[in-house]
Amino acid sequence: MNPFFKQKESETLELKKSTAQLKPAVISIVAILNKHQEGKLYFGVKDDGTVVGQEIGNDTLRTISQAISAYIEPKVYPVIRQVTFEGKSCIEVEFQGNEVPYFAYGRAYIRTSDEDKPLSVKELENLILRKNKDQLKWDSSICREASLEDISEEKVRSFVKEAGKEYKGLENSLKKLKLSKDGNLTNAAVILFGKKPEDFFPNAKLRCAVFATNDTSYIIDMQDYTGDLFYLIGEAEKYLLKNTHIGMRLEGLKRIDVPEISKEAIREAIINAFCHRDYYEYDSVNVAVFKNRVEIRNKGLLYGGLTIEQIKTEMVSERRNELIAEIFHEIHWIEKWGRGISLILSMEPDTDFKEVGTQFIVTFKRRYFEESKEKVEEKWSERWSERWSERWSERWSEINESQRSILFLVQTNPSISKTELAEKIGINPSAVQKNLSTLKKKGFLRRVGPARGGHWEIIEE
Repeated sequence: MNPFFKQKESETLELKKSTAQLKPAVISIVAILNKHQEGKLYFGVKDDGTVVGQEIGNDTLRTISQAISAYIEPKVYPVIRQVTFEGKSCIEVEFQGNEVPYFAYGRAYIRTSDEDKPLSVKELENLILRKNKDQLKWDSSICREASLEDISEEKVRSFVKEAGKEYKGLENSLKKLKLSKDGNLTNAAVILFGKKPEDFFPNAKLRCAVFATNDTSYIIDMQDYTGDLFYLIGEAEKYLLKNTHIGMRLEGLKRIDVPEISKEAIREAIINAFCHRDYYEYDSVNVAVFKNRVEIRNKGLLYGGLTIEQIKTEMVSERRNELIAEIFHEIHWIEKWGRGISLILSMEPDTDFKEVGTQFIVTFKRRYFEESKEKVEEKWSERWSERWSERWSERWSEINESQRSILFLVQTNPSISKTELAEKIGINPSAVQKNLSTLKKKGFLRRVGPARGGHWEIIEE
């Protein structure tokens, strides 16, 4: 005898006094499937949970099965069995199915509390749209060509450790992270933890470039990267920090680096680009450094009907790639509250967001570009007088503007190369060499170590 704890009907449980209510029972199955994709139904139990029992003949179970088969579309294959509650025979029907919408006797129903309500045409349309939306999500789709051998166990193990969880094997970890379905890998599993994701997805790519002016007419540097999303995000961040200015402030005699664009804002924008991009589109995430700005571009307009104004003023987020977002959330790369844009604006208030064609573009203004040469020189003079002796201040007029710029760049980055000096100052490498020779001859600067691996040092005495 099985105990039966009295319970009332709910959104996933339907109770019928007898099989005389077979037609409404079939409708209830459809209503529950359309709402929750699984549920149970009992014959022989009143809707208040009172067990009355059900007479069961030789063909009773078959009759229920045939009714479900004949009057529900798409087909459902429930488990129907005889059970005993309080010494009375009852029938349990356990069912599940993901092929919504389901129809009973040619009509769709939806479960609301313990009622079965017919779906209107508009409600049915929305149900179909939601189904298709979930099925079309790129990150949760199965990557048919990939197997466990294509996944890096080291990457998964490292991630699980960083997320503060216990590693219990590759297959089990992927399943717990919802990156596999019935033993099949999702696209998210491959692009996040694949040994070579680019073998499966040519658009698992990052393109970075530095331009000499405010447009793309003259390229100084261009680099392409392929790999998993964690690697690409790291490379994008390093590239931007390498190719934008790092200023400094003095706290006593200690130099504090001050990037011209907030590191945190840059990182947030890069993570968002990879998290929200449309991976059905063949393209890379593009990072561009111009003379006056930095742009981060990704394929994929705002998702879920959001507007630029809404993402700037409301803490809302619609995720195109829910699985990827969840993985990033596990290691606190993103938050669930849609605060990414507000965090960027709190650190860089002048950040611009726009949609052009199929691209979403984040633009940061380069702070040092906006300062006039007079202001930079004025700041330099202030730092100079604070940092070095009065004798140095008197010698300021001995060197030209390019030489002053070289000293400033060397002070902020002692390992800076001649090529980088030429790019940042806007003169050719031979002119840089002449100015360096002058600074060394006049006792302002010296080279410590070899040409490769050494560094510049300002002579302070």
